Amino acid sequence: MANYNSFGRSVRRTKNAFVDFMSTKGKQNLIVVGALVVLVAVFGILNSNFLSTDTIVSMTQSLAPYAVMALGVTFVIATGGIDLSIGTVCIASAVIAGKLYMEGMPLWATIPVMISIGTLFGFINGLLVAKLKLPAFIATLGTMMLSRGLSAIIAAIPNIFFFSRPEDDGVWFKQLFSNANGVPTGLFWVIGLALICMYLMYKSKIGRYILSIGSNEEATRLSGINTDKYKVIAYTIGGMAAGIAAIFWAASFPTVAAATGNGMELDTIAGVYIGGTSAAGGVASIAGSVIGNIMLVVIRSGLNFVLAKFDLNLNSTYVTFVLTGIIVVVAVLMDVLKNKNAAKVKIETPKAAAKRARKQALADKETEIDNVIASKDLTQDEKNAKISAIEAEIKAL
Repeated sequence: MANYNSFGRSVRRTKNAFVDFMSTKGKQNLIVVGALVVLVAVFGILNSNFLSTDTIVSMTQSLAPYAVMALGVTFVIATGGIDLSIGTVCIASAVIAGKLYMEGMPLWATIPVMISIGTLFGFINGLLVAKLKLPAFIATLGTMMLSRGLSAIIAAIPNIFFFSRPEDDGVWFKQLFSNANGVPTGLFWVIGLALICMYLMYKSKIGRYILSIGSNEEATRLSGINTDKYKVIAYTIGGMAAGIAAIFWAASFPTVAAATGNGMELDTIAGVYIGGTSAAGGVASIAGSVIGNIMLVVIRSGLNFVLAKFDLNLNSTYVTFVLTGIIVVVAVLMDVLKNKNAAKVKIETPKAAAKRARKQALADKETEIDNVIASKDLTQDEKNAKISAIEAEIKAL
């Protein structure tokens, strides 16, 4: 008889859960990862310099702020909403904190300032959408324009320069949030923040309620959940992420132009859609949001190398727009078709019903084995006998 132990059973359960996830929710993520691998391989073959260490570090520096914004806006999109202000809020947070730095504020103090500004704008967005019932598109379009204009007024100069004071070259800031002697530290922050967001989205009450709102807001409200509260939380998380993204932006690109940021939100949101988060709400993929933005960064950087090598008279930025637009349309179309198929009434064939029943019976028997192993009322011999009997039933299925 096989040696049943807690670790082995945990591995089996994890494997089964992974298989179930991939068969139901993970297909788009798998497609995106596959497409990303193909893109990297193609760009690497066309221009070997694409896979150099310097290029990878440069792409990571570009990725960090977009990926962090994507993590935050995923919570917003999961409610069925949208946040068009994240790009300008990110830049406004960096500009205002940079202005204070240029006037004498310690560099370390710019970190809480940027986070606070982003969080404030996110909270305002949440109030406008949840309490004042403004359409998310209109509310966040307004705060996008507000943050852009406000940063220009406060800065009063075209550009903000971080690390411009002779007594503070900002080496520790760059190394902590961007690049430490060739090590892309920003990537480690992205991974850590992604793990936190995964916990919030999938394991906490906040995430469950946010996804429930996106699936059916009225049913969620009638079940006694304060939907307005969790909408405000979702937008606040999105704004906070924009403020955190400003830290990585300042570390990688110390010269920050006031009254900019338009367009950053479109790239970020496109990556979220590509990663598998449903535009209709109710379905969110934290890992997919990061992977989707990695794909866009790879496309932007790879096209520069390819067009330069073959001396093509094309602007890589515009070509990127074309490819991104096509990819986003395909990603959203996949989501629409998936939702449409899920809504169809399916007639189960006898063969499919028998297969489902057998799968459920096997799962029940495996659970019985888990319960026997965990039992404290049985001796080891009794456990072995019961497990052998259950194994025989499994073979008979």
